[in-house]
Amino acid sequence: MPEHFHILITPSVTLERAVQFIKGGFSFRAKKELNSSMEIWQVGFSDHRIRDAEDYGIHVEYIWRNPVGRKLVESAAEYPYCSAFPGSLKDEVPQWLKPVDETKLDGAAKAAPLQKEQAIVAPKGAPLQEKGVSSKN
Repeated sequence: MPEHFHILITPSVTLERAVQFIKGGFSFRAKKELNSSMEIWQVGFSDHRIRDAEDYGIHVEYIWRNPVGRKLVESAAEYPYCSAFPGSLKDEVPQWLKPVDETKLDGAAKAAPLQKEQAIVAPKGAPLQEKGVSSKN
């Protein structure tokens, strides 16, 4: 989007530090290359901890629907700054994400099974809306 972006990250440092690296690095380079002293980022950010594979999928779909909902493209795969764009580089889904099986919640700790990479098809249509949540950013 022209005025914001979404990113799914698994930082190796604190989340705040990871965002500082992203925003600070981009700001430094942009100001240098554009010879500008203009502020680029708003203060702060919003975050959400991904709970499981289903939650991960919901957020991937939401991200993919953003350029479609903004009417920038008809399909997320057409937007060159979207992970749905063919050939875009992205990491694999974290191995620790696993589907929630509520029938097996017995309190015992279990190891996360290895997951095979699943093909995700870029959705079409309006931005994903959860109950009681506005799609406006």
